Amino acid sequence: MSDILLLPTAYLLGSIPFGYLLVKWVKGVDVRTQGSGNIGMTNVWRVAGARWGIATLALDIAKGVLAVWLAAHFDPDDDWLRVACGLAALLGNVFSIFLKFKGGKGIGVSTGVFFYLLPVPSSAGLGAFLLAVLLTRMISVGSLLGVTVMMGLTFYFQKTLNWYSGLALFATVMIWWTHRQNLKRILLGTENKTGKKKS
Repeated sequence: MSDILLLPTAYLLGSIPFGYLLVKWVKGVDVRTQGSGNIGMTNVWRVAGARWGIATLALDIAKGVLAVWLAAHFDPDDDWLRVACGLAALLGNVFSIFLKFKGGKGIGVSTGVFFYLLPVPSSAGLGAFLLAVLLTRMISVGSLLGVTVMMGLTFYFQKTLNWYSGLALFATVMIWWTHRQNLKRILLGTENKTGKKKS
């Protein structure tokens, strides 16, 4: 498979809206009209239940891993191609061609991409995510802190701006941008918390 085919393949993989498809199948409703309107794990969990939220996350992670694995499999010596396919999968998730170029917030697919490319910074980011969620009970805070820690450690280990640190920086900026409404709610003190029932 040539490089020119791997990039659109990675984008299409990222574009698959698993959360939307699962809720449509299980509940017969459009998850974008329910809860926060997002197609990611948290909203799917609220709308369809825990196992479908976890399934959404697992599938989103898997498509990120698969996009980068394909690049490594067909051209194992090309760092640029792996990074480009990871970026294409992230863009597909956020701007899905199957949902009129709207999509998720990029957390699940980024997790798959970065655990494949940068396992040590990603592991530290996961630890920061879990700690933040434990302390604040806000998934959004954990996501933002986790991706930021991952990016910071990527720069620390890479020592310079290269393909890997550039992708980590871009992904972090993208995820902060997709969480802009969450940031407003965090500042206002109205962000949803895990384990808290709505009145």
